[in-house]
Amino acid sequence: MTKTAVILGVGPAEGLGAYLAVKAAEEGLHVIVSGRTQTSLDAVVEIISSSGGQATGIVADATDLSSANTLIKKAEAIGPIDLAIYNAGNNFPGNFLTMEAEYFENAWRVCTLGGFVFAQATLKAMLERAAGTLIFTGASASMRGKPNFAAFTAAKAGLRAMAQSLAREFQPQGIHLGHIVIDGGIMGEKVVTAYPKFAEIAGEDGLIGLTGIAEAYMYLYRQPRNAWTLELDLRTHKENF
Repeated sequence: MTKTAVILGVGPAEGLGAYLAVKAAEEGLHVIVSGRTQTSLDAVVEIISSSGGQATGIVADATDLSSANTLIKKAEAIGPIDLAIYNAGNNFPGNFLTMEAEYFENAWRVCTLGGFVFAQATLKAMLERAAGTLIFTGASASMRGKPNFAAFTAAKAGLRAMAQSLAREFQPQGIHLGHIVIDGGIMGEKVVTAYPKFAEIAGEDGLIGLTGIAEAYMYLYRQPRNAWTLELDLRTHKENF
C-alpha cells in the first residue's frame, strides 16, 4: 500500500503548502492536500497529477477537532501516513493597545490550537506503526517577539514549545518531530500580492525561495533514525538576525 503525506495549510499554487505537496509527491507519497478552499486544492492536485504523482484534495479546518480527525482517517484509508506537515497560520500583526481579545485568541487558535489538534490525530495514527515524520511550520515570531506582533509571537512560540515537548515524548517511540523556522518573507503569491512594494524592494534574493524551503522539509523527512534533527531555521543571506 502506498504511503501517504498529509499537508494541512495548502493555499495558492505559488505558496509554501503547494510546494510542500509537490515535493512530497516527488518522494513517491500519495499526498493529501488540505486547506480551506477547494479550488486551490484542486489546482495543486492537478499540478501533481500532471507530473505523474498521486494526490487527493480534502477541505479541512485546522482548528476543528472533528475536521482534523476526519482528515487523518481519510488519509489512513488511502495509505499509512508517513509524513504530516502542519503549515496553517498566516501572519497576525496588530497594535497591542487596540487589539481585541478575539483577535489575539484567533491567532492562538490557528497557529497553536490547530497544531495541537492536527498533531494529536496524526500521532495516534503513526504510533500504531511506531514510524512517521511530523513537521510544524514556524516563523521569525517562533524565536523572538517584535513590535506589533504580540499575538503572532505568542501563538508561534507556543507551537514551537509544543513541538519540543512532543519530540521528547514521541521520538523514543519512533516518531520524528520537526520544526522549521522560516525567518523572513517568502517569495510566494501571498507576499507579492499583499505587500507588492515590500516584495519589489526585497527582490528575489531578499525573499526566501519556495523550492529551498520545501527541500528543507524533505531533508528532515529523509533523515535516518540515528541522525534526527528537531529544528532548522531558514533565511536569505541578506536577513538580519
